[in-house]
Amino acid sequence: MKIYKYDTYDKMSKAAADIVAKQLKEKPDSVICFPSGDSPTGMLTHLVDCANSGKIDLSQCFFVGLDEWVGMDQNDFGSCKHYLHANFFSKLNIAPDHITLFDAKADDLEAECEKMNAFIKSKGGLDMMIVGIGMNGHLGLNEPGTPFDLYAHLSELDPLTVEVGQKYFQQETELTHGITLGLKHLQEAKIPVLIASGIKKAPIIHEALQGLVSTEVPASILQNIKPAIILLDEDAGSELEHGA
Repeated sequence: MKIYKYDTYDKMSKAAADIVAKQLKEKPDSVICFPSGDSPTGMLTHLVDCANSGKIDLSQCFFVGLDEWVGMDQNDFGSCKHYLHANFFSKLNIAPDHITLFDAKADDLEAECEKMNAFIKSKGGLDMMIVGIGMNGHLGLNEPGTPFDLYAHLSELDPLTVEVGQKYFQQETELTHGITLGLKHLQEAKIPVLIASGIKKAPIIHEALQGLVSTEVPASILQNIKPAIILLDEDAGSELEHGA
């Protein structure tokens, strides 16, 4: 794992976008997983600008969504699908068959997990998997206690995830379960990337990256993933011990 800290959120976001751009130049048909949330917005904005100015070509790339709240789809403000379409897909001319997102309204969610696993496997795995980190150390919706060896799966949401998740919605919303790529996907991704910003993330970043590796802090698995790249703004990395 390599940790990089940047003075500002924008510099961190540009660095994340540059990593994606470099990957696309080396392999135009890369399979890349994007998260939703606050941290990736700047990265997606930079990528949209680069694509629309002709600096990068996204037409051959395959995009995979990291997770979704069960029971929601693109029409639900606050859903992961809504976020990715609003901040990325709607601003670009990407073929629909190059976008694979969880159907969290599917009648058979277990089958939906298997479908996602099969798609990723058929493409030879994820070339890049970008994740944020939750206040409880979750990656995607891999909540505390989640085994490290799972692929896509259903997840019962941790109370802190339910509480913090309300910020994405315009009114209080019942959240109970999620559907998510697993930590096994992260371990097998050719380039695993964590992005985090803001002073609120500083304590969990310290615990995840310099504490004990434990399923109680899912993000701690990153310590065991040699190619992992950690991108932090100054605030998020402010509690890391000297030398990180």
